[in-house]
Amino acid sequence: MRDDLLTIGRFARLCRLSVKRLRHYDEVGLLAPLRVDARSGYRYYAPEQARDALTVALLRDAGLPLAAIRDALAAGPDARARLLREERERLAARMRRDAERWEMVDRLAREGLDGYEVSVGPEPGLRLGVVRSAGGGGAVGDRVGGCVVRLLAALDGAGAGWEPPLWGLYPLDPDEGMEVAVGAGSPSVEVAGLERVAVPAGRAAVTTHVGPYGQLPLAYHALFGEVYARGLRPRGPVREGYVVGPGAAAPEGWVTRLVVAVEEGGK
Repeated sequence: MRDDLLTIGRFARLCRLSVKRLRHYDEVGLLAPLRVDARSGYRYYAPEQARDALTVALLRDAGLPLAAIRDALAAGPDARARLLREERERLAARMRRDAERWEMVDRLAREGLDGYEVSVGPEPGLRLGVVRSAGGGGAVGDRVGGCVVRLLAALDGAGAGWEPPLWGLYPLDPDEGMEVAVGAGSPSVEVAGLERVAVPAGRAAVTTHVGPYGQLPLAYHALFGEVYARGLRPRGPVREGYVVGPGAAAPEGWVTRLVVAVEEGGK
């Protein structure tokens, strides 16, 4: 047995960590003691383990998951740097989502739940050329953006005229794996890669959202709340008309028209 091993208490003081935290690192497989006494169960650590203990604590405080920390400790310098860059990007994405949530809650605090006017009345039909993204990986917003790119590339490549705005078509029951479609009104010629879709005219509930797409749930809350308050039943697809969008204004000036067909008898 090495004579320089430290008890868990002394090692905790050396690393400025709690004994409870070191025990947890051992239990989840992040940092095992060099020796555990078979009779007493006492844990003993080597002084050179202090760097790993401090690294684990630092990365946990930074919000990295246990699996990522375990991989980082086992990796060489180059692989560790790559892993940390990947975690940095995931953290940045989470911060963006949190910022969007903050903005939505801030808007609710300022405007309340009744900041949208919802009308119910006749809505003209649409004849669209669309591209679809049928579920699979990726966030819905990213897949919609991909559809827009494919749609505009197909229209430009065919020299086809079309009527703005672009329209997004979504099922009534949204989830990350749902099919989404983006279309342009009445392309003047047949365009390879575009599906012709006719959305019939009829009675619909309509509201307009002004602001970033991340705040669209506020508009949907108002839209469907009014539908059910009137005893109506919604029918898909839900339509989003991108009246003003990226490239034409800053996010706070984006204008999106929400339309859902309705019929009597909702329960």
